[in-house]
Amino acid sequence: MSAISVGQAVVLGAVEGVTEFLPVSSTGHLKITEGLMSIPVDDDAVVGFSAVIQVGAIAAVLVYFRKDIVRIVSAWFRGLRHREERVHHDYKFAWWVICATIPIVVVGLAAKPLIEGPLASLWVVAGSLIAGSGVMWAADQMGRHKRGEDDTSFKDAMLVGSSQILALLFPGFSRSGATMSTALILDLDRVAATRLSFFLGIPALTGAGLYELKDALGTGVGVAPLAVGTAVSFVVAYASIAWLLKFVAKHSFNAFVIYRIVIGVLLFGLLGTGVLNG
Repeated sequence: MSAISVGQAVVLGAVEGVTEFLPVSSTGHLKITEGLMSIPVDDDAVVGFSAVIQVGAIAAVLVYFRKDIVRIVSAWFRGLRHREERVHHDYKFAWWVICATIPIVVVGLAAKPLIEGPLASLWVVAGSLIAGSGVMWAADQMGRHKRGEDDTSFKDAMLVGSSQILALLFPGFSRSGATMSTALILDLDRVAATRLSFFLGIPALTGAGLYELKDALGTGVGVAPLAVGTAVSFVVAYASIAWLLKFVAKHSFNAFVIYRIVIGVLLFGLLGTGVLNG
C-alpha cells in the first residue's frame, strides 16, 4: 500500500505549488499538512515524495522564465567556446549560479541524517517560521532597494546562494525567505531579489528532487501519487510565480512576515495541545 494516496498527493502538490516560491516555507507547510493528514513526516518515502514534487514547481520556473534561461545558458555556451564572449553579464551569471549552488550541496550531503532526523521536527518548523519572520522584516527595513538585476555580482550570488543552507537546516525558515532577505540586505530591490531567488533555486531544488527519487519510489510511494503531486505542483506554482512578481513590485514583505508569525504561533499551539505530534 502506498504511503501517500492520490488524494493526499493532490493536496500536498497544491501546498507545494503555492508555498515553494513564496517566502513562507514550503517545507514547513508540507510538514504541517502531512501532520494534519496523519502522514509520518519523518518517513523516508514521505521525505522523498516531498522532494520529488518540488520538481513540478521547478518545472514551472523553467517554463515561466524560459526566455531568460535560454538567454543565460546560450551566453554560457558561447563563453565556453569564445573568450571574447566572457565579458557579458549573462555568461558570468551562469557561472555564479553554478558556484552558488555548491555550498548547499555540500552541506545537504554532509548533514543529511541530521536534516531528516532531529531537525525534521515540527517544533523546529514552528520556531523557524517565527525566527525567519524577524530576519525578513529586518532585511526589508534595512535594504535600500536601489540595485537591479543587472547590478548583481559574484559576491551577491554566493551570499544569497549560501543563505539557502538556513532553510536546509531549519525547515520552516524558508529557502525563498532566506535568499530574498539576504538579497534585500545587499540592497537589491524586491523584484531583483525575488528573481535571483528563483534562478538560484533551480539547480538546488532539481538536484534534491532527483536525489530523493530513489527513496520515494523504493520505500512506499507509488508512481501515480508522485505523478499527480508533481503535476499539481507545476500548475499551482506557475500561477504563484506570476502573482508573486506582481505583488513584490508594489508591496513590502510585511504581509508574509505577519502570516508566518500567525502560522508559527498556531503550530506551537497545535503541538502544545497534542493535536499534532512534533
